[in-house]
Amino acid sequence: MNWIEFDGSSEKIPVGKILCLGRNYSEHAREMHAETPEAPVVFLKPSTALLHEGGKIVIPSFSHDVHHEVELVVAIGKTGSHIAVDRAMEYVSGYAVGLDMTLRDVQSEAKKKSLPWSVAKGFDTSAPISRFVSANKIRDPHNLDMTLRVNGSVRQHSNTSKMIFKIDFTISYLSSIFTLEEGDLIFTGTPEGVGGVVAGDLLEAELESVGWLRVSMQ
Repeated sequence: MNWIEFDGSSEKIPVGKILCLGRNYSEHAREMHAETPEAPVVFLKPSTALLHEGGKIVIPSFSHDVHHEVELVVAIGKTGSHIAVDRAMEYVSGYAVGLDMTLRDVQSEAKKKSLPWSVAKGFDTSAPISRFVSANKIRDPHNLDMTLRVNGSVRQHSNTSKMIFKIDFTISYLSSIFTLEEGDLIFTGTPEGVGGVVAGDLLEAELESVGWLRVSMQ
């Protein structure tokens, strides 16, 4: 499960770290009643959270409020540390559309107690991803329409131009803390419109010029 594939290739690339940004769209920060961050809000998911096209998101028995969050996902193609902003895009191997599935009730309780979000964000099947498209096929990753439909109804629709922290800055920032390696993934944050899903729902995520992801809830 902890691998990714690129369009046009059968090679399975092992995934290492999954680094995620919270509140990277202003409207999403507002709907969560949170301040717009002055620096990236970073959390991690284990590689075992990955789920591929056609898979089923398994709701843990201890949660009753699971939310969808559609995102642009960046794949890192080579090792780098303390990467300069003006060199950062050289480290991107490709892009995918993904979902940061969140146990909102578990996360809310953790926030109240100032505890980590690891359980709410990192459970098995919490990181569905599509196949990746090579970076050289995407002219401008900062101007892509992104949509999530649940049972055919649009829940989230936005554009990556609205990201607060752009991809080059994010890579530079993250690489000053974590050495980035081939196969690491960066979930770049979700726009507004997050909401609950239940067993039996069909989720369809679309990212312009990149592709589709279809998964269901179990």
